[in-house]
Amino acid sequence: MADMLATERDGRVLTVLIDHPPHNFMTAEMVRELDRLTRSLRRDRSVGSVIFTGRPPDLFVSHYDVGEILASIERVGVAAPPWLTGVMLRIAAPIRRTPGLRTVAERSPLRGLFELYRLHDVFLRMNRMDKVFIAAINGPATGGGCELALACDVRYMADAEISIGLPEMTVGFNPGAGGTQRLSRMLGTGRALEMMLEGRTLSPREAAEVGLVHRLVAPDRLRAEATESGRRLARRSPQSVRSLKRAVYDGASSQLGRGLAVERKWFMAAAGTDPSKRRWPLTPRKSQSGGRPGPTARRSAPGRRAPRPTSRRTSSELSRVGGRGPGSRA
Repeated sequence: MADMLATERDGRVLTVLIDHPPHNFMTAEMVRELDRLTRSLRRDRSVGSVIFTGRPPDLFVSHYDVGEILASIERVGVAAPPWLTGVMLRIAAPIRRTPGLRTVAERSPLRGLFELYRLHDVFLRMNRMDKVFIAAINGPATGGGCELALACDVRYMADAEISIGLPEMTVGFNPGAGGTQRLSRMLGTGRALEMMLEGRTLSPREAAEVGLVHRLVAPDRLRAEATESGRRLARRSPQSVRSLKRAVYDGASSQLGRGLAVERKWFMAAAGTDPSKRRWPLTPRKSQSGGRPGPTARRSAPGRRAPRPTSRRTSSELSRVGGRGPGSRA
């Protein structure tokens, strides 16, 4: 079988081209390729950002192959109640970390459990890695395709007649590759739950409006735009990228106290690294006239007294401080 993932390199940017015609379905074999790819990336310090996009011009990942899901269910032969499924998953967890046992178990009727674990592991590995993952969504991204995009750190989408979402409920089951968790954390539980219950998919403009994707791009500019961002983000310190991602992904969904503890841990881990230490001295440390830092300080004209600082601000100033327009960048 031909590989479903091809890679291209541009400096520190690795582009992964997903190629499984005619529909670019996600399959167990594709997940195994993703597993091998992400494991190799974990040790590759020369890559700073990774872009996922479809090799066919108008296909990203349509969804997980429903035929494979049904075949996995039929191999089990019985619909297990939730309590029994939970027990099976707890048993499977240590087995999957033991190579010999895992190989035997993956040949059993329960191998669907291990395939699900593998996909969860791939997405968690992406979230915990010191690289920025960018989804350049050039075609429909529903079900597993949406869940792959949700596992990326940044999402750009072609402004075209395509859709993104989790429609699994319309065929009788709930999303299973992390979609229920990541979509809820991204959009809020109320909006995400309603969207999944309805099985509703969103157009690119709707997805941008609710914050599911970060940027809409003309289809013929999508890959170039993603590569440009990939080059910029690949220049970030790997340790700071990893620390930021762990603080956000591990901490933002916890109670505030727990989240702050996670943030403290990863801030201290990143701030003490050599790249961070080299950049600290370049940061302006003292306020100059007017209380503004470094070279941007406003200087008084010769022979004229500097105005006395005041704590009053006009309503227009407050509005500028309080928020930026939708097109602004940090």
